Amino acid sequence: MAHTLEQLARQEQTLVSIHGIVRTMKTLAAINAAPYEQAATAIDGFRQTVRHGLAAFAWRMGNQVLTDSGAMQRQVLVVFGSDHGFCGNYNAVVARAAQHFLDAPGAQPGVVLCVGARLHDALADAGVPADQLLVPPASVDGIGRLAGDIVTRVEQLGRGAPLTRLAVQLAYTRRAGHAEREPHVATLLPLQRALLAPPRRWPGRSLPDFGMAPAALLAALLRHHVFASVFHAAAEALVTENAARLALMQQAEQSVEERLETVRRELSGVRQEQITEELMDIVIGHMQ
Repeated sequence: MAHTLEQLARQEQTLVSIHGIVRTMKTLAAINAAPYEQAATAIDGFRQTVRHGLAAFAWRMGNQVLTDSGAMQRQVLVVFGSDHGFCGNYNAVVARAAQHFLDAPGAQPGVVLCVGARLHDALADAGVPADQLLVPPASVDGIGRLAGDIVTRVEQLGRGAPLTRLAVQLAYTRRAGHAEREPHVATLLPLQRALLAPPRRWPGRSLPDFGMAPAALLAALLRHHVFASVFHAAAEALVTENAARLALMQQAEQSVEERLETVRRELSGVRQEQITEELMDIVIGHMQ
């Protein structure tokens, strides 16, 4: 179907506007990912310190205190997604990972905490109803508040029982090799024995020891362990969300540029035809 010069000019103007919007969104996605990536790297040091504390406690008191906690009171699954769109199938992939975990043999029904309204819909489509909905952080400063809120909710779900009596997992998207992303389900509680193994060389000149009450120290260590792990998972989820949005915007930018080039070629051809027709009219009119 042939288009008039006015129609093609309007298409070109519209595509130029869309191209500008896509470039802006791509730039914002690239800018937003950097602070979250720095936050994920920064919290690793704190996580390592907490793990050294857990290993020191296990070395001093014995692994059995941390791993043999009796019957679990409740299972809690925290799933991290997005509140915003333009990130492809990001939420659907995380929802499927949560579904596969809950459908695995031996999985116990429990409470699902959902971070992100769009993930809430994806979980519902996957047949995983969320019990509580939380809002993702809008900035790096909000990651700590979200992590603290989740720790409080987990403790409330434990109904006053020690954290060692809870089974807590985190489902989120993390970075993989070669700029790829992958869904991941991490087990926080009960503690894995690998976390309790002391390092070959303690980061100090003396062996670790403590003077406070063991129950209070254990409760603090577990709380910090959950906080640091949730913080890291939230930061990773935000990094990969912006990376998914960046990749989608790059594809959209390429598609818009290709379409814009086609319209401009067609517009140039129509203009050339009009100029040729006008010249022919002038020549024919002069010959008459």
